[in-house]
Formats: sequence, C-alpha cells, structure tokens
Amino acid sequence: MRASGRKRPQFASPLTSIEICAGAGGQAVGLHNAGFDHRALVEWDAHAVRTLSANVSGWPGWDAERAGGLEPMDVKDFLDSDEFAALGLKKGELDLLAGGVPCPPFSLAGKQLGKDDERDLFPAALDIIKALRPKAVMIENVRGILEPPEVFIEYRADILRDLGKLGYVVPRIERSWTPARKDRVMRNVWRRLDAKEFGVPQLRPRAILVAIHKDYMGGSESVFPWPVRLGGKGATVAGELAVSMEERLRPFWDKNQWGRPAAPGQRTGRQVFTDWLHAANRAVGVNGGVAPTLVGGSRKHGGADLGPTRAKKAWESLGVNAMGVANDPEECDPERDLFRDAGPMLTVEQAAIIQGFPRDWKFQGGKTARYRQVGNAFPPPVAEAVGRAIAAVLRPEHREELLAGYVMDSGGVISGPDSDEQLEIPVSEANSVQASRDDSIGDLLGAGV
Repeated sequence: MRASGRKRPQFASPLTSIEICAGAGGQAVGLHNAGFDHRALVEWDAHAVRTLSANVSGWPGWDAERAGGLEPMDVKDFLDSDEFAALGLKKGELDLLAGGVPCPPFSLAGKQLGKDDERDLFPAALDIIKALRPKAVMIENVRGILEPPEVFIEYRADILRDLGKLGYVVPRIERSWTPARKDRVMRNVWRRLDAKEFGVPQLRPRAILVAIHKDYMGGSESVFPWPVRLGGKGATVAGELAVSMEERLRPFWDKNQWGRPAAPGQRTGRQVFTDWLHAANRAVGVNGGVAPTLVGGSRKHGGADLGPTRAKKAWESLGVNAMGVANDPEECDPERDLFRDAGPMLTVEQAAIIQGFPRDWKFQGGKTARYRQVGNAFPPPVAEAVGRAIAAVLRPEHREELLAGYVMDSGGVISGPDSDEQLEIPVSEANSVQASRDDSIGDLLGAGV
C-alpha cells in the first residue's frame, strides 16, 4: 500500500469510531491509520466478518478473544443488540460514525431504485446517528448517488436536512433550486473522490459524505477541509505489482507453461514477467498506468473476474488477463494463471494491492469470496485521507501533523447564482448513461462505478 508516509497519530484523548457495513475492513484500515480507535465493527457478510476477526486483534481495544467473537450482524439490528448495549455510549461521546452503505440502490450498473430499494441502509445509519449523536459522520458510497445529479438529488437533500435537524453543519438546500445548483452547494459535505489521487493505482471514484456536528466546527459557517490529493508522484500498476509479480514468476523463471524446464523457443516465466512489465510501463504514458475500477460483483453471479468486457480490454493494455482470478501462489497452475496470451491473471492478494490494502491484511474464505471482499472494498488510503481531515477538525492542535503531505481544499464550494448550469445532465441523458453502462469504456475508464 502506498501510505501517506507517516506513523499512525497518537492523541492524549483517543478518537473513537463505530463502523457499520464494515465489509472486509477497507475503510476500517484507513480510519485506524488516521488515528481512530474502533469501538465496534458491524458487518453482516460471514466471510467479511471472518476477515475482520483475522486482522484486528492487535488494534486498540481488540484482543484475540474479542476479535474472534465478532459475529455477522444486520446494521438494522445494531441498536437493539447486546454489543451496542455493552458499549455504554452516551449521546455525544462517540467521535465518528462511519460506514460504506450498500451500493446497489445507487449503482450505475443497477436499477437505481434509491430509497425504494430494500437494501438502502441510509435510514438505518440515520437512526444510529440520532441515537448516538457522534461528533462526525462519514458515509461512503458509489459515485452513482452523485452522478448525474438529477437522479438522487432530492434524496440526498433529504438526508442532509435530517442531519441538519440533528445539529450537523450542512448547507441550506432550497427545493426551488435547479439540480445543478443543489449539487454544487452539497459539495461542501458530499463529494466525489478518486482513489488514483491518493496513492491507489486504480480509478475507483467514490462518493463521500462528511458531516461535523455544529459543536465541533466552530460555527455554522465553517466548511469541512476536504483532501484533494496526496502529494508526490501517483501510484501505478507497474510500480505497485512489480514485487509480487516477480515473486509469482520466479519459480518459473527458466520453465515453460507446464512448469518444466523450457526448451529452446519456449516462453519462460522470465519472459512473461518482462512482457507484463513492459505493457504496464507503456500504459503509464497512455492513462497514467492506473487500473480500471475493480468490480466485486454479487453472490448471484458466477466466478470472479475483473469486470465487464471494456474493463477486460483495459486490463489487457496493462498486461493482465482479466478473464478470471489466479489461484494463490501455493496452488499455482502456471498454464492457467501465468502463461496467458494477454498476460498473467491477478491473485486475490494482487487485487488487494490494487485496492490499497497492506500486504499483511489476510482475507478469509474461498478465492471467489475473498476476491469479492476486495472488489467491494473502500480503498484504505482514501479512507485515511478523509479520516485525517476529520481528525484535524476534532483535534485541531494536531492539524499540521495530520494533514502533512496532502493537498487540501479548505475553501469549500460557495453558494451563489446558477453559474454551473452547464453541469446539468437532462434526465433522458441520465437514462441513456445507465442503459449503456455495461459496455461503456468511457464510463469504466473515465469514472468507474
């Protein structure tokens, strides 16, 4: 993982968080690195819960017994659970309520039912916020909840109004405003961030909602300081995967696709590595050398691969065969996993590197279950960037340390005349965007899901 280059911050009074819809821990890793101590991790998927159990035992407040005791839980049941009661939290004590609510209600690839989708968990999140009144709220989702603005603009406005009633600093949104103006003003608290700007070798745009309670923002006119990008050179697939790709191919350095000593003229593992590295480096001059958005998929579909047809072509330009996921190195089938015409397949671990996870984060379950956990995760470096910005508000004396290395946008978005009307996309165009989602290279490579 390309980290921000600093140690995990330590505070005299620890910052605390509860994470809902925690998945396999992408956001949790980032917030941990930003200095937050997790009081609870709520996740319903059994494989993801096992992954959390296998990794968090060394975190503050978590030992092997507590980590091993994690059980799947529906976020709707959290407030009535023994786990919640055991926390003994009073209103206003918790520093951060964070979570990645399910994306299907808002995904460009789905039916975009929003609040009419039974999988919409924003209401459950608001119930927890109402019960706990955390000092800050951070909710992550797919960019489809933001783009095009017409589709979910009123739903988003209603969420902000609910947060405003609970005392959180949110912009005033008039129902008479155009969708473009509403969207522009909402960017004070609800923005798209692209993973490639934060040291992740992948496009992966995400929608992030951050709301700070008025008691901790210094007045209702304050604006949350958003991180724009991580300073320095951006990450590339070539740079991030070179070590692991060589590790996989070293055992076949002088062998052929069947794992036997290569005869003259037969392709070797060394040649596979050289060809892959050449393609991945060449892509740096074309698209910055970053990958298209990894797609986790759902349980209803078959085995794992790296995305739709156009995404597979983008992976091929990076020297990667995206038709499936490679076996783990100890179970490697060289002909299937490495010696492919389009290049080697990625292992689950390499997909996790592309997602920004540290290499020691161990995913649990079978190969497909592990890959889906990776593909559905929130990149830890992006979560860390936003988490550090939140921590800088709650612990202003550590602001310089927390935000060092980031380019920040502290000016916010100022409400004003409808100067951004050109940003509007008619609803008819929004429908055509969804209709062409599965086969649109511009959507996959320019924005992701």
